[in-house]
Amino acid sequence: MNDAPLLFQPLRLRGLTIRNRVWLSPMCQYSVDARDGIPTSWHLVHLGARAVGGFGLVMTEATAVQAEGRISPEDTGIWTGGQAAAWAGIVDFVHQQGAAAGLQLAHAGRKASTWKLALRRPGSVSAAEGGWPTLAPSAVALDGLVAPHEMTKAQIRETVIAFGAAAGRADEAGFDVVELHAAHGYLIHQFLSPLSNRRGDSYGGSFENRTRFLAEIVDSVRASWPAAKPLFVRFSASEWVDGGWTVEDTATLAGQLRPRGVDLVDVSSGGVVAPVDRIPVGPGYQVPFARQIRLASGLPTGAVGLISEPEQAEEVLAAGSADAVLLGRAGLRDPAWPQRAAHQLGLTRDEIPYPVQYLRGAWPRPRGKV
Repeated sequence: MNDAPLLFQPLRLRGLTIRNRVWLSPMCQYSVDARDGIPTSWHLVHLGARAVGGFGLVMTEATAVQAEGRISPEDTGIWTGGQAAAWAGIVDFVHQQGAAAGLQLAHAGRKASTWKLALRRPGSVSAAEGGWPTLAPSAVALDGLVAPHEMTKAQIRETVIAFGAAAGRADEAGFDVVELHAAHGYLIHQFLSPLSNRRGDSYGGSFENRTRFLAEIVDSVRASWPAAKPLFVRFSASEWVDGGWTVEDTATLAGQLRPRGVDLVDVSSGGVVAPVDRIPVGPGYQVPFARQIRLASGLPTGAVGLISEPEQAEEVLAAGSADAVLLGRAGLRDPAWPQRAAHQLGLTRDEIPYPVQYLRGAWPRPRGKV
């Protein structure tokens, strides 16, 4: 398939070959019924359906490395062996469909202990309602949420170790990729940004100090994550406000993380401060960030953000802006987006990744078959 559209050419990272370059973006599902961090049948169906639908890599939601790192009480975790065992069954099904499975490792920091999306309730979840105190690099509250506790150096070290231990459990569960969530205003991003990091010690102030936490996490994860398996980092390349983290900062840090064992940068934006009007939201609005970081750092990148049409996605790759595209909303609307895209971009029926159970729905329908 060397003459296939770029979207449907395999991508090899370390010892992993991913069947195509259409990947499912991490998206919180807020569907842990028992509030114990254990994924449920919902997660099996959500991720399994996209594997059946032809995605090359399916990524889990932001999955907490510590209980206090969950965005909401209904989020998944991987701080226990029981959680890893539950993930293993989901990973096995994803693999049966020919897709790779990725786990996004996360800690929400000051954005933890909030209400799940479906409730649309502002503010933090109180202790009486199942919430918990939050931690951050500095005791700086995000609008509408309770003020976090500034992390001690001991708590920072515990969190670094927790990321590494979670990566080890991810390996035991059979995941092919782990991604560190350093975007969208969650804990790692809070350390990176001068808007949320006001520390005066070795984890605050200069660029070197603010990036130290992530560098230590990368080292911790790489120590327990197999050398043959790739490691991704998701960044918010820009905060869209003056004085914040920038795309140039992201490109510089990505280049520094490459020799530490990071294999791909997943490029998003925003999240450390309340939404601002200056974000030029539109089709592919974050793609230029992915391109700039790819060219400056030498690392492969993934592009995300209102990429919805096959021709648009193909052009992102053809222009050299990214090595893969990650679909969020489009992947929710259409679990079989890759199969439809493959058809629209000219692949034959036999080249499209249909599971045998769904061949009767393949287009074009085989002659003489019903």
